[in-house]
Amino acid sequence: MKTDVTSPREQAADGQEISSGEAAGTLWTEAAIQAASALFDPLDAEELVLEERLTPRALGTLYGVGVGPGDPELITLKACRLLRECPVIAYPATKKGGKSYAYEIIELHVDPQDKIMLGLVFPMTKDPELLAGGWTRTVELCWRELKQGRDVAFVTEGDPNLFSTFIHLSRLMQELHPGVPVVSVPGISSVLGAAAALEQPLADGNQRVGIIPATDDREALREALLHHDTVVFLKVAKVLDLVLDVLDELGLSGRASVVTKVTSPYETVWRDARDLRGKEVEYLSLMVVSK
Repeated sequence: MKTDVTSPREQAADGQEISSGEAAGTLWTEAAIQAASALFDPLDAEELVLEERLTPRALGTLYGVGVGPGDPELITLKACRLLRECPVIAYPATKKGGKSYAYEIIELHVDPQDKIMLGLVFPMTKDPELLAGGWTRTVELCWRELKQGRDVAFVTEGDPNLFSTFIHLSRLMQELHPGVPVVSVPGISSVLGAAAALEQPLADGNQRVGIIPATDDREALREALLHHDTVVFLKVAKVLDLVLDVLDELGLSGRASVVTKVTSPYETVWRDARDLRGKEVEYLSLMVVSK
């Protein structure tokens, strides 16, 4: 059977976390299932379902391994063990086949000569059909290894269950290949890394913390700031000036700091976010606002 799935070396991805809403998630999941059926003829699909029913223990396990915010030492012992034991390491790859941020984090712990290094593409589009097709091809690349009984460790910066590509990968794998065991391994979030870098507690006692994806929704930004004692705006780069405007309106402009690629060798800290007005910062930047 021939499909249009490319080899791992030909894959491309940006390696960034994705945080789509429930409606969008349902839309691409349904479309992805339809796309999957197009990859297999009816007989092949029946054989795959039968294989998963008869030999579930022969299937490999898909692990979502959180590898922390950037410092390779901020990885749990369990994550290190799985990186050593799993024969397949799946990771986001850049469009030109380069290394992703998550890949750089694990280089200290993995010898690529001893592993099957599986580069994956994560489509960054709102088109349901393109999104579904890209995600389906990604899942099928993992499935090729899993059905051979090989465990796959998918590495993701931060934690696999907080605004991570693993959420979508896991969900679609369970839809298309329900016999595959899926396990997530917690990791240290960039939110916690930023608190350490700033030497600034996120919450104490009854204080409330909001972890909010930064968008161009001005009212949503205001509501988050009004209803929390501390707010962490994730991926703030594209709307930085807008967030600063809202902070000015609420009298909070002097209470915000920005951290880029926290705990990594590339970490940069701006304790006063006002210094960044009109400037560009890295995609992996977050803002901490503490009242």
